[in-house]
Amino acid sequence: MKVISEISGIKSWAEDDRPREKMIKKGRHALSDAELVAILLGSGTKKLTAVDVAKQVLAAYKNKLHELGRLGIDDFKKFPGIGEAKAITIIAALELGRRRRSEERLENAKISSSKDIYALLAPKLIDLDHEEFHILLLSRSHKVKDQICISRGGISGTVVDQRLIFKPALEKLASAIVLCHNHPSGTLYPSEQDKRLTQKLVKSGSILDIPILDHLIFTDEGYFSFADEGLL
Repeated sequence: MKVISEISGIKSWAEDDRPREKMIKKGRHALSDAELVAILLGSGTKKLTAVDVAKQVLAAYKNKLHELGRLGIDDFKKFPGIGEAKAITIIAALELGRRRRSEERLENAKISSSKDIYALLAPKLIDLDHEEFHILLLSRSHKVKDQICISRGGISGTVVDQRLIFKPALEKLASAIVLCHNHPSGTLYPSEQDKRLTQKLVKSGSILDIPILDHLIFTDEGYFSFADEGLL
């Protein structure tokens, strides 16, 4: 007698248990993370359903979605049933979610503390595998007028030209600036280069009457504020 060892496909499941049908009947919030990823995958392998593959991916990263946001195409392709097209689909979905969170927080945002700054830009600056330098342009009442990425670099640093910081600030009539950059290495403290750059920009801002209110360093675990630490 032949023993069937293959796991049954999703089509053999009860309709209410199939991810797509479950979303139609019960809504997006009724689905688990694995079921949502399975919808992105579309199909599994001969022995694994799309949900099984999704569970493997999530389990490999402690079921933390923000960890998946750091992965590249080759990382996803290590899992059975995931080729380049499926990997790109997952990455695109995660990126859209990240951009949505960022847009929601920027609307009518007002800065009153370093915690506000971190909450505002964390969706943009954590989970990155490279360094980015951003600025927030503020009104006189510290409402956010704009958020701009000044430069992108490698894992160990990025080059920042102060003219690229103050030009948009002058054009948009900003009353103050907040500096922000991430440390992909996870190091929470500023380098000597970070300190020198900050002091240089503080002096330039003073001359132009556009003060630098703070400079935050972002990591996945938290942030470092130059203002909170008395370094401005």
